[in-house]
Amino acid sequence: MRRLIWLGIFLAVIWTAWWAGGSWMMQRGAQQWLQDRRAEGWQADVAGLRSGGFPNRFALTLRGPALADPETGVAFRASDLNIIAPVYWPGYVSLRLPDDPINLATPLMKTQLDLGGATADLRLRPGPRLELEAMALRGGAWTLGAGAKTLLAANDLEIAMVQHADAAQTYRFDLGADQFRLGPALRQALRVPGDWPVQFDRFAVQADVRFDQPWDRFAIERRRPQPRQISLGLAQATWGDLNLRLAGTLTIDAAGIPTGKLSVQAQNWREILDLAQAAGLLPGALRRQADDSLSALAGLSGNPNSLDIQLNFAGGIVAVGFIPIGPAPRIVIR
Repeated sequence: MRRLIWLGIFLAVIWTAWWAGGSWMMQRGAQQWLQDRRAEGWQADVAGLRSGGFPNRFALTLRGPALADPETGVAFRASDLNIIAPVYWPGYVSLRLPDDPINLATPLMKTQLDLGGATADLRLRPGPRLELEAMALRGGAWTLGAGAKTLLAANDLEIAMVQHADAAQTYRFDLGADQFRLGPALRQALRVPGDWPVQFDRFAVQADVRFDQPWDRFAIERRRPQPRQISLGLAQATWGDLNLRLAGTLTIDAAGIPTGKLSVQAQNWREILDLAQAAGLLPGALRRQADDSLSALAGLSGNPNSLDIQLNFAGGIVAVGFIPIGPAPRIVIR
């Protein structure tokens, strides 16, 4: 019995020493990372660091983290972040986001993202690069706003990102949001009719994306991996009488210009053109040209309200058949 007691004490001491060493390394690693970013010209500040989680977890709380990359103009500020990892393998990381809004800034606009304490679970491969194997972000009701204006909202959020087993640079994305809806400010900006439904009946995306390099810790420290091919299995949005489905594959060059084809199925497509024109995204002259062309294509299917077409991306232009409808968007992750 005495030997068992001493063995238990010995194991408890070893376990405590392991936890203390791992906790110290986690905190020291965070401090060093912030210091390295500041040496590169970033803003990288925290109001404080606190360790916890004994005995079965490593937990690190960052109070008031503020990050800003001067090269891309992207900035992040939150009240706190909680990083949690099991003692047996710190590469299985859970990132608990704050209950209050996160402030995000890009060269285009400043926004506030309120995820209501959502949690992101990350699986990182062992090694110095900590390559991302999988990520799952799940949360309840969320909103995206600009100042006092709500832009987007939904009752939940699910994002999954899983690395392909045989292609380290390719990830499978699944995105869904229940009762996804536009905020009043965005509805007004897009001039959405007042009798349109408040929320989407369905909003989901499934895609395989090949990047120019895998996602790892250097994605934040140096540069974001850039998409080089998007294989869109399905993107569907159902909003009242509108039902839009997209599928296809785009190849993206170093400048972010896509080339490829997308299949588009749309019911009540004229209402989509009405929205685009009201929002100023589709000039009147181009609207008439698009209406005439799409009416002819819809007539081939036997249902003038249903559209089944192919968008061709080439030379920086998007076209329906041989009819150009506008410049192709640049697909770049800042």
